[in-house]
Amino acid sequence: MTPRCQLHAPIAALLALAGVLCAFPAQAAGHLGLYGIQMTPYGTDAGRYSRAGFGGGIQVVAPLPRPANLLAGVGGLEFVNLLSEKTVFQDRNTMLRVEQQTNQHYGRFYLGARLGLHGHQFLRPYAGANLSLNFYGISTDVVVPDDSDRENEIRQSLRSENHVAFGYDGTLGLDLDIATRFNLDGGVRYVKTFNVPQQLGEGSVPINPEYFQVFLGFGVSFDAMGANR
Repeated sequence: MTPRCQLHAPIAALLALAGVLCAFPAQAAGHLGLYGIQMTPYGTDAGRYSRAGFGGGIQVVAPLPRPANLLAGVGGLEFVNLLSEKTVFQDRNTMLRVEQQTNQHYGRFYLGARLGLHGHQFLRPYAGANLSLNFYGISTDVVVPDDSDRENEIRQSLRSENHVAFGYDGTLGLDLDIATRFNLDGGVRYVKTFNVPQQLGEGSVPINPEYFQVFLGFGVSFDAMGANR
């Protein structure tokens, strides 16, 4: 399976999930939300091969009517840039400047549940857990830049890798119900991945990176989406 197909499959699954959950008969309407994410490496494995990064995601939440709108199904997709750095080298004789540019990307497709208030209360604290399919991609290019015209730069790809691994997460958050149709959702999340090939440095020793996420998002209820049709 190519990396492009690996990314398209979770997106198609999430859209299908959103369509099913929109039609789910629940007293408390679910919502579709967009999120901003700040992710920080935790522990030796993640801290050695990545650094804090920023990204975003989309999430579907669908409360179940029983028991008392306390349980909800969750599905989401997110991407974070964990590493983006540039190292500059300069030839002493020709004074030619050469740049080594490295980027590392991280993505997750997750499904799970969360327990908390999902009715029409303003303050709705919750705790959740998800199983996930995680994507890691790293690329390194050597670039001879052209300061007068960036399109004339010379670029050569040194390395490009993509890996898929399983993982899980645990979440604590607070959802604010705004005028019933909209919500603000924020919290913290612990993310764990299993058996990722070592991405930075030599060798292929498996690592098990861990991260902490801080996220903040804005959501629209399925009721409001239906009213706009």
